[in-house]
Amino acid sequence: MNTGHLEILVEEPSMEAFLRELLPRMLGDKVSFEIYPFQCKDDLLSKLSSRLRGYSSWLPADWRVIVVVDRDDDDCRKLKQRMDEIVLREGLRTRSSDSAHWQVVNRIAIEELEAWYFGDWRAVKRAYPRVNANVPQKEAYHNPDAISGGTWEAFERLMKKAGYFQGGLRKIEAARQLGHQIDWQHNHSLSFQYFRDAVLEVL
Repeated sequence: MNTGHLEILVEEPSMEAFLRELLPRMLGDKVSFEIYPFQCKDDLLSKLSSRLRGYSSWLPADWRVIVVVDRDDDDCRKLKQRMDEIVLREGLRTRSSDSAHWQVVNRIAIEELEAWYFGDWRAVKRAYPRVNANVPQKEAYHNPDAISGGTWEAFERLMKKAGYFQGGLRKIEAARQLGHQIDWQHNHSLSFQYFRDAVLEVL
């Protein structure tokens, strides 16, 4: 797949901050990218149809669009199906409908961006040295995509316990730090792997 540029739509600024640090390390100078944050997930989903309709009228052959949202409490399959249907309705090809010549891929962070941090706890430890190195061995955190009770809340609790973010998790600051540290080749979050593999396909 010959790709020269990625357009990336994300639901909020912390995902934008994370990807602005991560993607240059993945893409090098082979593929350019731009990231467009929305106010929230509902904002992105409500505007997705019109945004894709605009792309369908002018998207160059070597450009690809990646849409990233949190699962939150949604059913993952139903959310993905809903997003894919919007893409197809606007006349663009999804990765699900045409794996060889897709124009748009929809990816879901399960349940939130912070799950991707749990997927590489060594990166968290490098960025925040006082955190407990044994967190991934604990049953509650063993599967980054199955942490109950809210992923960002769990991350915030562990940060506070280690003496960080006592006034509350500063999500954009943490995203920037961890986007710079995450080892994209070795991350145990399955939803991160799906995102990473879609990005690597364009290379």
